[in-house]
Amino acid sequence: MALVTVNFFSSALMRTVPVNVILPVDKQEVPAGDDGSSSPYRPHVPEGGFKTLVLLHGIFGNYTDWVSGSCIQRWAEERDLAVIMPSGDNRFYLDQPASHDYYGRFVGEELVEMARAMFPLSRERADTFIGGLSMGGYGALRCGLRYPETFSRIASLSGALLVDDVAARTDDADRYFSTRRFSEAVFGDLSSLVGSERDPLWLAERLAASREPLPKVYLACGLNDGLLSVSRAARRRLDELGFEVTYREAPGGHNWAFWNEAIEQVVRWLPLGQAHPGVNSGNVGLEDVE
Repeated sequence: MALVTVNFFSSALMRTVPVNVILPVDKQEVPAGDDGSSSPYRPHVPEGGFKTLVLLHGIFGNYTDWVSGSCIQRWAEERDLAVIMPSGDNRFYLDQPASHDYYGRFVGEELVEMARAMFPLSRERADTFIGGLSMGGYGALRCGLRYPETFSRIASLSGALLVDDVAARTDDADRYFSTRRFSEAVFGDLSSLVGSERDPLWLAERLAASREPLPKVYLACGLNDGLLSVSRAARRRLDELGFEVTYREAPGGHNWAFWNEAIEQVVRWLPLGQAHPGVNSGNVGLEDVE
């Protein structure tokens, strides 16, 4: 399994940015022969290129989170899935014009096009997906609905879909990221937040009214997660608007134990081929040895 760290200059963010990429291009179907020989090397690239998942981390995290916190590398290899993991820098993947930090445009346009230029990825919308957890769950839903021409499927895990809560915040909160001053720095004018392009469900309403193809949506949340009620509300609203929603609740909280299990379910939900692991340290072909 190839795990690549790329640094490239982003015009949307006006700086060099790091991105982790999981790319099963080195997947080997058979081990070396008993005589020590091996077949000539051929890169493993599906016809038409790899299907691709852009995967967003949560607050306090960065581009390394999904690799260190979950088994996404193994599941991506088994299903021939490329995974692109950028950093969101606690900015909720929103455009910040004052500082020229256009995170939404970066994720929804530039990152995908740059990755397609660098790697053998499919250029088809049907093969391009976005997902994330918590802050990244908000970012995935918002970017997926803002750029439906790019993404055909969206997965929001424990999504921080707190638009109504954010709009009413004060500076009395114990945690800095729940204060009004932090929220204004990230979301802008909070009085206009609801019903704007920063509001994922408003984007869903606009997209549904346009009669353009709707992305399929996967929502999941732990039963002990404080975001459970907003996940349920998002599901109801998306259902009302005519989106095809796969919804899952399961025991768990706002933590990697839940997200690790949930992202495996997301990979199974994506329109990929049958699971077929390559040769690796966890798959050495000893299952049938007595």
